[in-house]
Amino acid sequence: MQLARRIQKTPHVCASCTQRIASALAPIGRDHGTRHVRGISTIRHGPSGAFSSYIASSAQQPLRNAFSTAATARGRLRVAIIGSGPAGFYTAYRLMNKNQDAVIDMYEQLPVPYGLVRFGVAPDHPEVKNCQDTFEEVAQSPRFNYVGNVRVGYDIELAKMKPHYDAILFSYGASEDRQLGIPGEDLPGVYSARSFVGWYNALPQFRSLKPDLQAGEQAVVIGQGNVALDVARILLSPVDSLRHTDISEQAIQTLSESKVRSVRVVGRRGPIQAAFTVKEARELMNIPSVAFEPIDRSLYPPEIKKLPRVQKRIAEVLLKGSKATKEEAPRSWTLDFMQAPKSMHADAGHLSSIAFTKQQFIPDADPFDQRARVTPTNEEKSMEASLAFRSVGYKSTGLPGLSEIGVPFDDKLGIIPNDMHGRVITPSVGPGNLTAGHVHGLYCAGWVKRGPTGVIASTMQDAFSSADIIAQDWETGVPFLNDTSGDNRGTGLGWDGIKDNVTSVRSLSWSDWKKIDEAERARGKSKGKEREKFQSVEEMLKVLDV
Repeated sequence: MQLARRIQKTPHVCASCTQRIASALAPIGRDHGTRHVRGISTIRHGPSGAFSSYIASSAQQPLRNAFSTAATARGRLRVAIIGSGPAGFYTAYRLMNKNQDAVIDMYEQLPVPYGLVRFGVAPDHPEVKNCQDTFEEVAQSPRFNYVGNVRVGYDIELAKMKPHYDAILFSYGASEDRQLGIPGEDLPGVYSARSFVGWYNALPQFRSLKPDLQAGEQAVVIGQGNVALDVARILLSPVDSLRHTDISEQAIQTLSESKVRSVRVVGRRGPIQAAFTVKEARELMNIPSVAFEPIDRSLYPPEIKKLPRVQKRIAEVLLKGSKATKEEAPRSWTLDFMQAPKSMHADAGHLSSIAFTKQQFIPDADPFDQRARVTPTNEEKSMEASLAFRSVGYKSTGLPGLSEIGVPFDDKLGIIPNDMHGRVITPSVGPGNLTAGHVHGLYCAGWVKRGPTGVIASTMQDAFSSADIIAQDWETGVPFLNDTSGDNRGTGLGWDGIKDNVTSVRSLSWSDWKKIDEAERARGKSKGKEREKFQSVEEMLKVLDV
């Protein structure tokens, strides 16, 4: 595939990232020895600190020859990747490019792949899902095997997988959402943004959510990241603008009956500290017949042009406002800053209002610094709300059996402890050399590695760094699973050595997924949309029996 074509097929995370991502990707099995990974260190959405320094330095190094003497001497590298979202696929992509002896088994708990690309990306952002073309290319390789509908830790024990692999990489993302920890959070009418997004994207887990969009006219979203703005945009968009997307028909029906006319998106800090991007803000401003209530100009410095480029662009969009005015528009939205939720209150057993505590910046803090912290005041306010969404972040949880194979999951941080390069570490080993503390053969990537932050571009960077460290460790003779003595390589059978023990569920191959994919596209075609997703595992499996 030519680079010119790949530019159109890589994830359009934002205009500034598309070309850089395209230049970082090459077809599997080609161009291993001398090419550089160009541009990755300049993508703005990545992590910070030591991790980003590592990425910046490693991105400038030429890829090692896949047929190096050390790697070839060790033979085939058999890797299990747990999770089929962007982190898992980008790790597989990179590793298979760097080491042509690498063979991948990718495990996914659902019958269908792609994780948050399928179930998290907003349906009106189809361009972001273009990364699936790269993932499809990975899956077509004879060195890749997809194992769908198998829950690692439940349907198969990690300890029973271990003897059949040289390495296991955890990239299973973040499956829970963070709580507000305030009274009334469990009232009827209060939902997590994660569940709402999963519901309109047909994630089987949330097919029965039934959000009550007829309870009243005002919804409140607590949190000011991109997911929060996604929720606001879906609530306010004309239903006809969503009909031809892959949003579920169930969601279309519910949204068409919605009484929501106003959405307030509330954050603890100011606009400089808000986490949403300019693209998300601009899209909301451009919805026909939706007005934006102007924000307080004093929240910005006198000279906007002196702000960092990203904050400057956001400020320009927010201060310019929407095309429609509140007087003429039937729907509206606003950004409320410096407010922390204190409690939620009910009327007749249903959410009716939310109490907030006004925040102020701590003494000597620069309010125009992205890192500025806030502290509560004695001032409170009440906000009417018949519907509320908490959107304050996701969190990862540990898989059953992690501790049995030496993985010390960090419940407080919600990550698998790692050395920032992707090696799983434990305090019980070390200190010492570079790999001291490393649980041999175990690696991680994506949100379970760094926390639930960033976009697809930063996930790609992160996955590449994990793949690079696996390839480097293999090439330089670092011990892997079943290899501590150098004599015992285990079976090396991968899925073939495990599948006879998986009897409680039906495991699916990539060709099985393609049958489901074809059926969804056929369902969508009849409705004038790209696809109509199945909303239950049972529906997906039934396709395979036809």
